[in-house]
Amino acid sequence: MLGRNQLSDKDLLKAVNQRLMRSGTGSQSRVTANVAKGMVTLTGTLQYAIQRAPIMKAVQSVPGIGRIVDQMVLVQKKPQQ
Repeated sequence: MLGRNQLSDKDLLKAVNQRLMRSGTGSQSRVTANVAKGMVTLTGTLQYAIQRAPIMKAVQSVPGIGRIVDQMVLVQKKPQQ
């Protein structure tokens, strides 16, 4: 049962996705968020290592998040010949 100030996982997921879209980080990468018991798991691919910090910061700024598990993978493009 949720306490007075706790958000449901569904509400947290909605807030996380909104924050990612507002920060512009969602359009630059292919990242998916899942929420279970207040814990956010981020999966997907990043084109550049520099994308990770803004995504993590955006998710951390959502009130009610207990923990963030970073499972994002950096995928470097092969140089064209």
